[in-house]
Amino acid sequence: MAKEKRNNEDEINETQASEAETPLDGNPVDAQREALINQLKEAEAKVIEYKDGWARSQAEFQNYKKRIERDNELTFASMKGDIIKKVLPALDDLERALQNRPADDAWANGIELIARKLQNMLDNEGLKRIEAKGMAFDPTFHEAVTHEPSDEVESEYVIDVVQNGYMLGERVIRPALVRVAQ
Repeated sequence: MAKEKRNNEDEINETQASEAETPLDGNPVDAQREALINQLKEAEAKVIEYKDGWARSQAEFQNYKKRIERDNELTFASMKGDIIKKVLPALDDLERALQNRPADDAWANGIELIARKLQNMLDNEGLKRIEAKGMAFDPTFHEAVTHEPSDEVESEYVIDVVQNGYMLGERVIRPALVRVAQ
């Protein structure tokens, strides 16, 4: 009985082995091998596709981060410029008051000190005064209030500055109001 049982098991194993070598459709073992090779190639293609997609996503994310940082810097610079624009009229008033101050007045000296401190704070923030007097008129930096005939200054050059203009970095915060020679 044990011999018959062993013979039955051997027959079953041989049948399974022959079925493994010969698939149901009758193709030899090479067909299965080809199928596995095709599956491997498809898997490798998917790996490459997923890796490329991942690399693109990483690059897009890096670009997004840089764009957000750049936008934040521009927003910060714009807000800074808006705040400085609101302070400039007070600085202008202090400068006009100092131009008409009485001589040797201690109170006026205190106002001058305040104006210098305010100007220094603005300078430390990157604010630069636009030089205009005697310069060629440039509508990028200057705004003409009047055009006047002048024997002392060439045509299209600035005679005098009515109100100082300022730049913050490379950006004009306020153009200089000027009188221009004809």
